[in-house]
Amino acid sequence: MPRARNGAVRTKKRTRLVREARGYYGRTKNHRYLAKIAVRRAGTFAYRDRRARKRDMRALWITRITAACRMRGSRYSLFISGLKMAGITLNRKMLSQIAIEDPKLFDTLVEQAVKVSRATPAKA
Repeated sequence: MPRARNGAVRTKKRTRLVREARGYYGRTKNHRYLAKIAVRRAGTFAYRDRRARKRDMRALWITRITAACRMRGSRYSLFISGLKMAGITLNRKMLSQIAIEDPKLFDTLVEQAVKVSRATPAKA
């Protein structure tokens, strides 16, 4: 009896690999050895960059809030600490959206934050 060499499974595995490598440049799209390396590498980058995107977005929101605060004569750190003291729990994404879409509401938030932070004595 001949030895089985995983015919269907092997073909399916190869097909999946070539399908994942579709669109790659040069030999990496159709040579199995190179395609395997390229697909593994792409997966590593995708995993890493899904996390990096979250960091990048937070940095963008903070930059937007900082710019909006400076336009109103305040500082980012003063604004955020004032919001915490005032008990206003808005995340940075929402604050960024408010700064862009509703400047009047952002003005009132800055006023409240500055008023609360100036009312409490600074720690030595």
